[in-house]
Amino acid sequence: MRLLAFVPYFCSDFLTHNLVSMTWKQVFTSSVGRKLTMGLTGIFLILFLVVHAGLNACIWANDGGVMFNKAAHFMGATIVIRILEIGLFVFIFIHIIQGLILEASNRSKRGTPYAVNYGNRGSKWYSRSMGLLGTLVLLFLILHWIHFWIPSRFTGTPEVTYDNKTYHDLFTLMKEIFAELWVVIVYVLGCISLGYHLAHGFQSAFRSLGVHNKKYNNMLTSLGYGFAVIVPLAFAMMPVSMYLGWVS
Repeated sequence: MRLLAFVPYFCSDFLTHNLVSMTWKQVFTSSVGRKLTMGLTGIFLILFLVVHAGLNACIWANDGGVMFNKAAHFMGATIVIRILEIGLFVFIFIHIIQGLILEASNRSKRGTPYAVNYGNRGSKWYSRSMGLLGTLVLLFLILHWIHFWIPSRFTGTPEVTYDNKTYHDLFTLMKEIFAELWVVIVYVLGCISLGYHLAHGFQSAFRSLGVHNKKYNNMLTSLGYGFAVIVPLAFAMMPVSMYLGWVS
């Protein structure tokens, strides 16, 4: 089967030509296909981060966790969201696997190091360290799943009742987990790694889909750096606010 359906109007001629002639197998095995997969999964994960940051922002309502627990219940009880959750995990692992493959491929192609090390004049250090930053983000995600996703789905969490309806009390669970300073430090470091990963990954995701138009490049660069600061900062402020008692 040929991959004909997704050919964005802003794609470069090179990418469009490759998409039209590419089989589904080549999407996951060819260099162009891997970059396309990284771009698509990256954009999906960026959208997920926006939704997740919006959910986390509910803790600052300072209503004892009512808004946050209700929002978390909606996300966990809605069938469409649960299906998207499965897709999220699939995309995360595809993104990680393809990223590691691309990193290994790029390293093998470099071969002998350059005679002159241009450092940040050639590219930013974080753009050269996407594999490392992605691995740190993965380790952070595993810890996050252990702390919150597994208890909420399998092992059980505290419960609370609002208007005669029972909810998982994830707000209380968060307060208990983020009472430990080492956990807060690890989460903040994870958010910093995410920020640097996004500083390159946000723009790279769109470029992988062929966005090389001057009309979009400056906008994407500014939007990417803004996103890489604001979203990880919002995530980092959650454990910090819990630990310092800024929310109740």
